[in-house]
Amino acid sequence: MEGWRGWDDYARFYDWENARTMGRRDVRFWQRLASKTDGPVLELGCGTGRVAIPVARAGARVVGIDRSESMLARARTRLRRSKVRGSLALVRGDVRSLPFGAGDFALVAAPYGILQSLLDDPTLDAALDEARRTLRRDGTLGIDLVSDLASWSEYGRRVKLRGPAGRGLAQVTLIESVRQDRARGLTLFDQEFVERRGSISRSHSFSLAFRTVSVEDMTARLERHGFRVSAVLGDYQGGPWDPRADVWLILATRS
Repeated sequence: MEGWRGWDDYARFYDWENARTMGRRDVRFWQRLASKTDGPVLELGCGTGRVAIPVARAGARVVGIDRSESMLARARTRLRRSKVRGSLALVRGDVRSLPFGAGDFALVAAPYGILQSLLDDPTLDAALDEARRTLRRDGTLGIDLVSDLASWSEYGRRVKLRGPAGRGLAQVTLIESVRQDRARGLTLFDQEFVERRGSISRSHSFSLAFRTVSVEDMTARLERHGFRVSAVLGDYQGGPWDPRADVWLILATRS
């Protein structure tokens, strides 16, 4: 399984699910980080623009890149409805081979587990090399890891979320299974979204895979790739990290 698989199908439900789980609780962190940055911001895996649009609205010049055309289509729709059209560009591309010049960005942001969808060493290493190449000297790479994936319990077909997709629209139910592939260090989420309008229902099923990456592993990897780790945080307000923290954030400087 490659980490990009499933995301085109997920685009239809990404905002609906994230509004009920992650919401905007990380957005202010990225806005603050961008506000301290003197130069353009690149977001890896920008998806539907959940982070990129409010960061641009706060005044930053942002480029968002994503491999999924379905995700980007939704980001473009949100962008058209926003007031930040001149300060956010959306690009389809691969984080392993970024279509930008050396030193183009002062901040490269990798929000909420995007680097954990790169499922093997060569893929992750290529993305880190590209992030470093496109950063200015002393530019910052910010990484948000999904915490302690390896400890997630396995379960089958559990109803995780239920609610309307919008005023007057379908009712949506998320039925989820979690599997651990410990030999490969992967956590796999089998998701079924059921849309119901009256007596008619449609089911959409796909899988998403995330790689287990510890803070220790990531910091050592960053140093091998020419970064200097400047902070490891345990919440979006800048609090200290420990292994039990719900949030694992790493800030690194291109050295």
